Amino acid sequence: MTTGPTLRRGWTTGACATAACKAALTGLWAGTVPARVTIHLPRGETPTFDIVNVLTGPDWVEAGVIKDAGDDPDVTHGAEIRVRVAPSPGGLRFRAGPGVGTVTRPGLPIAVGEAAINPVPRAMMDEVVAALAADHARAPDVDITVSVPGGEALAAKTWNPRLGIAGGLSILGTTGIVRPFSCAAWIASIHRGIDVAVASGTPHVAGCTGATSERVVQALHGLPDHAMLDMGDFAGGMLKYLRRHPVPRLTVGGGIGKLSKLAQGAMDLHSGRSQVDFAQLSDWTGQDLTDCNTALEAATRVPDLAAIVARKARARVSDMIEAQVDIVVIDRAGKVLAQDG
Repeated sequence: MTTGPTLRRGWTTGACATAACKAALTGLWAGTVPARVTIHLPRGETPTFDIVNVLTGPDWVEAGVIKDAGDDPDVTHGAEIRVRVAPSPGGLRFRAGPGVGTVTRPGLPIAVGEAAINPVPRAMMDEVVAALAADHARAPDVDITVSVPGGEALAAKTWNPRLGIAGGLSILGTTGIVRPFSCAAWIASIHRGIDVAVASGTPHVAGCTGATSERVVQALHGLPDHAMLDMGDFAGGMLKYLRRHPVPRLTVGGGIGKLSKLAQGAMDLHSGRSQVDFAQLSDWTGQDLTDCNTALEAATRVPDLAAIVARKARARVSDMIEAQVDIVVIDRAGKVLAQDG
């Protein structure tokens, strides 16, 4: 078997913001901004970032990091992620600077009115502040303002405006790492995983949309690592190959948004290529959900929506492959909302 070139991974906007935050806060409290900083990512990696374009004021310091998305065709590749730190009147506060959006609609992991800086990047910067505060005998009372020059124009190329994130980009990431997005390479890796499962007689495999759902499903069923197919958004790539190379049992796990799209017939679950049909969700539930921003918001209105999605996704998958199928729907925190099969 031949393999293509190894794709170079990159770093999320959240990881870049954390590095810029560490550099700026070191400058504020120690008097010198380092040229490079190393941060700790949620899974233990310790990447080092070059710091650029340092600015200082009477009670603030600002530093930047140029985002490197690796071989991923990321809209923010090459963008500068800037962080300004200053004393706060109490506690840690996050602000949206120029080019970073503000949440204006419910259904996202950040409350309406807050800077569009997702929970994991917030937690990473919180850890940086706590560690530096301990090192410098300071109170962790810091205002953190994240900005992205040109971010509002970049955001127009994303789904942010449709999701109600106004004024710029989101600061994202759950692992700090951008995995290279090559459709052909990713689907080939799914196929190879299925080949291994079939060859080894593995009776039960699972395809999940992301790291959280993979962790939940693997623990729920006690599956070995080699049974976990790296499905991501490529449900069609996995299911079509399983139709030709069957296994006895398949679990599909993911968040309610992506599994709603699967239940509605989408085979590519990426937000840029398929969207939840809220009119169809309304038909399924008998309630008008067309004004909802996300499927998760719809589920807060209709408590049994997750069960409906799981049932319909299971029927959709079962129509495509000869296997015992079960569906696991989770929320962003990894709580199982519904399971069918």
